[in-house]
Amino acid sequence: MTFDPNQSLPQEEVDEIVREAIESNDVVLFMKGTPMMPQCGYSDKALKLIGSHREEFETVDVLQSLDEFRVALNEHSGWETIPQTFVDGEFVGGSDVLGQLEEEGDLGATLSA
Repeated sequence: MTFDPNQSLPQEEVDEIVREAIESNDVVLFMKGTPMMPQCGYSDKALKLIGSHREEFETVDVLQSLDEFRVALNEHSGWETIPQTFVDGEFVGGSDVLGQLEEEGDLGATLSA
């Protein structure tokens, strides 16, 4: 079986994946790649920042249907860039915001909200 990078999921399916992930998890990171193989530096940074404060959190690999995930996430966050972190259903930000919260000493509290 070969992977076709031009193949994508239907928008409705991606919308449901995003909605379900946000509603069903205390903390969810939408990222490029997986925790074992992050596919961009920003996703890796976000993963490490969250992982330094939480043992358990959900990740969603957006590369399976990148354009559709951008559209779906934009509906929830107003942002098109990835990674995106949600805590208790609320958009927190990407790796830059997580880094700023870490510098200010607020990331741990934000992730345990």
